[in-house]
Amino acid sequence: MKPTVAPFPAARLRRTRKSPAMRALTRETSLSPNDFIWPVFVMAGRDGEDPVASMPGVKRRTVDRVAAAAREAYALGIPAICIFPYTAAADRTEDCAEAWSPNNLSNQAIRAIKDAAPDMVVMTDIALDPYNINGHDGFVENGEIVNDRTVDALVKMALAQAEAGADILGPSDMMDGRIGAIRAALEGDNHQNVSILSYAAKYASAFYGPFRDAVGASSALSGDKKTYQMDPANSDEALRLVQRDLAEGADMVMIKPGMPYLDICRRVKDTFGAPTFAYQVSGEYAMIQAAAQNGWLDGDKVMIESLQAFKRAGCDGILTYFAPAAARLLG
Repeated sequence: MKPTVAPFPAARLRRTRKSPAMRALTRETSLSPNDFIWPVFVMAGRDGEDPVASMPGVKRRTVDRVAAAAREAYALGIPAICIFPYTAAADRTEDCAEAWSPNNLSNQAIRAIKDAAPDMVVMTDIALDPYNINGHDGFVENGEIVNDRTVDALVKMALAQAEAGADILGPSDMMDGRIGAIRAALEGDNHQNVSILSYAAKYASAFYGPFRDAVGASSALSGDKKTYQMDPANSDEALRLVQRDLAEGADMVMIKPGMPYLDICRRVKDTFGAPTFAYQVSGEYAMIQAAAQNGWLDGDKVMIESLQAFKRAGCDGILTYFAPAAARLLG
């Protein structure tokens, strides 16, 4: 139905903009700390932090520091945290066995966060790239990233994370069939209440560069990820992928990156009505931070405006490195 508006001067659309109170009263979308999942990087050691040079304000933290940060984030009203490991070179192998070790960095962090902030929702990443000597999300055989063998490994990774206490599993690998395989394994291993937030529409984007620095994958990556991540030129394909993952047992779906793909967010939400999330990825964050540090933009205002864009596009929540700063501003 097309909107109808009375002719001027009966309709003066500026009337509802005349004061902060009127603007608040007629605002179409709302933004609060409840909308955020905060991605954090965990590293080995104790009581330590390392800044990520390409992501101003973002740090790698040891497990104990991640747990303390989670407690502080929960106090700010942030309901969920997502763990990404910075894996030592010695733990990156051809067989990726560290990925499903019960005591790997991610699983240590899950348990530590649950001890420090029991009500914080803990989300994980499921992909082999932090543990793969080739830097890819799947096993590499004769130059090909193979699908089915990788899915078997992802299932083992998912079960280890569920056993450690993860609330949400985030398969970010883009292998075919992995959602169905993970869901079946969770059901069979008495983890029926563990949710899956599928990276259903993950594009082969140039916006991931700073993230790969943060997890130490830049130097490890051989080639690119275009045979399994989506072509940035495609839109209809995203709907097919989302439909498949929901049918296989995903509870929620993700579009990644975020701002360059707001059209996909809107199409997915309008088409399926399922809980829809976007990831404001490292490159998006780094651009805003760099411009703010150079005095070219008002960093706080642009941060909030960028986050509002996701809600306006239909997203139910956002993974964002801005989560603590935005939560403080929003009160």
